[in-house]
Formats: sequence, structure tokens, C-alpha cells
Amino acid sequence: MFLEFLYPLVKYFSPLNVFKYLTFRSAYAAVTALLIAFLFGPALIERLRILKFGQSVRTDGPESHLAKSGTPTMGGLLIIIAVAAAVLLWSDLHNLYTWVALGALLGFGLIGFLDDWLKIKYRNSDGLPAAVKFWSQILIASAAALVLYLSGTDETTKLYVPFFKYPVLDLGVVWLPFAIVYMVGWSNAVNLADGLDGLATGLTIIALIAFSILTYLTGRADWSAYLSIPFVKGAGELTVFNLALIGACVGFLWFNAHPAEVFMGDVGSLALGGVLGVLSLIVKKELLLLLIGGVFVMEVASVTLQVGWFKLSKGKRLFKMAPIHHHFELKGWKETKVVMRFWILGGIFAIIALSTLKIQ
Repeated sequence: MFLEFLYPLVKYFSPLNVFKYLTFRSAYAAVTALLIAFLFGPALIERLRILKFGQSVRTDGPESHLAKSGTPTMGGLLIIIAVAAAVLLWSDLHNLYTWVALGALLGFGLIGFLDDWLKIKYRNSDGLPAAVKFWSQILIASAAALVLYLSGTDETTKLYVPFFKYPVLDLGVVWLPFAIVYMVGWSNAVNLADGLDGLATGLTIIALIAFSILTYLTGRADWSAYLSIPFVKGAGELTVFNLALIGACVGFLWFNAHPAEVFMGDVGSLALGGVLGVLSLIVKKELLLLLIGGVFVMEVASVTLQVGWFKLSKGKRLFKMAPIHHHFELKGWKETKVVMRFWILGGIFAIIALSTLKIQ
């Protein structure tokens, strides 16, 4: 909005020229989202508490979590509101990728909101029926994938592998179902990791820092050519979106850090995961996201292995509990230690992922 209305006035007031710079708008998008989260966070938490929008805690989990029962949930609304406001103020509103990313955030967030609402209404952890939730995610992912496919270039359907300079495969129309499943998968991956105070929020911040670098480089013809990565015209504008999301998540983490005053709920985790999927599809880093979000992959893998082993061994467990962050809790690690060590792992994964840009 600022770019739309203030930059044209540069001929009357030259300092307004700063609004054309992506780095300037990205930085202030982060600051704006952070301030919104800080300013409105306490009021939202208090409102959720008054409405008794409390979290229902699994009774089969670590006993230490039982004390969290009743903690306000649906705090992800704070993230979504802060991001939407910052993006509308600081982004180029003519950029299609910005609208796809924002649409995915709102769409997956809506599914999470309904899921949280039903959990609160019926005072259990069931939420939306699994089939309804899954097909709703498919619907949102299909809309985003279709827009990207129809507006895409020759690069859109190509699959790149880390350490390789050229695409290994052109998926063609098969890219559509691939993209849909990919977005839904990442939406659920972040949801699985949202089990400890600050865990999913911190890991998402780390992943978004990596993607801020990737979107900036991918959107510049000079840097993308130098690094031999796909150039995606307009992708650089997503840096504003990413920084806004980082600012919102940092502001939310202030209230979500242990002991959490509020949980993000599915409205936050489903939205954040869906957005990570969308970003990777736009900048052609689908497989690299598996490394950037390595901890999320670990969480999904632990659940898959636990279920598979339970069935094959007729009742035996591979881990004390899945997702794997609960396994370490039951082994005696303090919640804060699990979170910090998983954050460290997330940072290591992100650094290794970014190093692949030059090793190809």
C-alpha cells in the first residue's frame, strides 16, 4: 500500500525513493508485524482467556503437560493478523506470489481455526473429522497450486535437487498433484511439531530466515545466474512477506516461550506449514525444504515409524512416544532442553541447506 500511494510522490519529495527498495520494505514489514504482535498480544490472550478458549491436553502424554490444560489457544490468529497487516502495508500489491502466499496463510489458517473451535466447543482434542480436515487442506492447496501452474513459466514444473545445477525432471502436469500433496504434507508437519512451548514457532523462524535469503536471491537475475539457481521473476517480493512472518512469529514467541501464556493452535501451525510449502514451490526449492525443515521431517518420520512398527510388531513401540519431541521428554529431558536442542538442530539444517547453493 505504501509503495502504491507514497512512491509516486517521489517527484515531490525525493526521500520517498526508499519505498522502491525491497530491503527497506522487508525490514519495516518485520518491524510492523513485530509491533502489532507485541501491542495486541496481551489483549488477545486476555480475550481468549475470558472466552475460555483453553487448550485440551492429551491425557496419554507427559504428565508435566497436564498443568497446561486450559492455557489459551488459537494464538496463531495473532500471527495471521500481524502478517496480513504488514504485508498489505509494505508489499507490492501487484505481485501475484504475495497474494498466493497470503491466500495460503489465510486458507490453511481458516481450517485450523475451525479445528480449534470444535476442540474448544466439545472440550476434547478431536476437532474436525480427519476426512473433512484433509479434504479442506486439499482444496486450499489445489487453489494455490492451480494459480501457480497457470501463471507459471517453463521452470514451474521442473524439479531441482540440491548439489545439482540443472533440473533432474520436468513433472509437467503431474506437478499439480505433487504440489498439492506437498503443501498438505508440510501443513501437517508443522502441526505435529507444535507440541512444546515455542518449538514450532522457533523452528519456523529459522526456516523463514533461510527462505528470506532464497527468495531474495531467486528474484534477482544477477545473483541467481551467479549461483546457478532458477531465476523466478517477482519472487524477490516474497522477502517482504517472509520478513513480516518472521516479525509476527518473533512477537508471538514472546508470549509462547516456556511457560507459554498462549498456544498457536492449529490456526497457526497449519497456516505456517502450508506457507512453507508454497514458498518452496515458488522458488523451486521443494527438495531443499526437506533439509531446511529437517526437524519437521524428523517429527513426521517418528510418527510414521511409530505407527508402522506398532502394527508390524503387534503392539510394540519404537519410541516411548511420538512425535519424537515427546520421546525425549519421557526419557527425562526438560521441555526447555528439548526445545533448545531442536532449535539448534534446525539452525544446523538451515545452514547446511544454504551451503548447497554454492556446492553445485
